Amino acid sequence: MPGTIEAKTVHEFKASAERVFDAWLDPIKVRSWMAQAVKDTPPFDVRRIEIDARIGGKFTFSDMRDDGEAVHWGYYLEIDRPRKLVFSWFTSEDEERENSSIVTLTIEPKASGCRATIVHSMDERWAQYVKQTEMGWSTMSRKIEAALAMEAG
Repeated sequence: MPGTIEAKTVHEFKASAERVFDAWLDPIKVRSWMAQAVKDTPPFDVRRIEIDARIGGKFTFSDMRDDGEAVHWGYYLEIDRPRKLVFSWFTSEDEERENSSIVTLTIEPKASGCRATIVHSMDERWAQYVKQTEMGWSTMSRKIEAALAMEAG
């Protein structure tokens, strides 16, 4: 996309590519990892998890924060289990109209686990938020790791 910037994060998982991929599309698993507390991050007060896991399907995640309910939504653009998931990511109706916020999750299977790379492409006017966005995706990855570890026992 012209006039875009990227936030990027990479996380090494002990879990398989299939388990990590499914953690993004199964509403029960998403609720579980969103509610995880990880290093320096309290659990989210999860309100809504709605997922229509198909190309063109919509998802909505929301959690309560000090200033009210934070709602995030988007549409699935590509689903290639267990290697790639591409979706739009919006936090306002203006962002949805602009349709310039795309997240690409690429998962590479490894001998013991997998490597997940998240690249969030967005309009260049959000450049000052790149580090904050990277920290957000990194936190989500750590929450997924913790939830999958608990699930594995």
